[in-house]
Amino acid sequence: MAEVLAPASCPLCVGGDNRFYQQDKQRSYWQCAHCALVFADPGSHLAADAEVAIYRQHENNPQDLRYRAFLNKLAAPLLERLKTKGLTGLDFGCGPGPTLSLMLQEAGQQMALFDPYFANQPEVLQQQYDFICCTEAIEHFYQPAKEWTLWLKLLKAGGWLGLMTKLAPSQDEFARWHYKNDPTHVCFFSRETFLFLAKRDGFAVEFIGNDVILLHKKL
Repeated sequence: MAEVLAPASCPLCVGGDNRFYQQDKQRSYWQCAHCALVFADPGSHLAADAEVAIYRQHENNPQDLRYRAFLNKLAAPLLERLKTKGLTGLDFGCGPGPTLSLMLQEAGQQMALFDPYFANQPEVLQQQYDFICCTEAIEHFYQPAKEWTLWLKLLKAGGWLGLMTKLAPSQDEFARWHYKNDPTHVCFFSRETFLFLAKRDGFAVEFIGNDVILLHKKL
């Protein structure tokens, strides 16, 4: 069997020390020794049309009360910390049925949308925001260093970054973890990963449950 070569760099911190993590029937996974990100082998990434076809199967309906309740796991604690109405927010990776943005607008915030497939509006990336939300999207990013660097530029000092993604479990549990079985899920963030980013980039970080992460950009 030919030797499997490690990816040249981590897609998040661009570190060069990536170690074999696990293999399943679909693909192999690597872990960065610096930021602890677990990521699928880049050779397993879907083509854009195949990826979008899967996203179009998602039934994200703003009128769906269960979906609103799911998103409220992020919206409620974020709104508690924002305190003031009339702030500017960006729903990044809003998907085909933007709903979180509507919930935050209903709470008195001003929202812009961006999604590379469903709301490709580069003009909204030309200003800064009081807060940025990204729900169930960061795990889809092929090169999350690019989006993270963009967020650092777009987020005002003292602003909030609200994320929703399932936190990666232990290596033993990862083998049985359903979340990795979605072929569009390619990057898996743990508490250790977010603590690394917070320390490196000047954030205070809070974990709410196992899938909501709030990061406060220091002044």
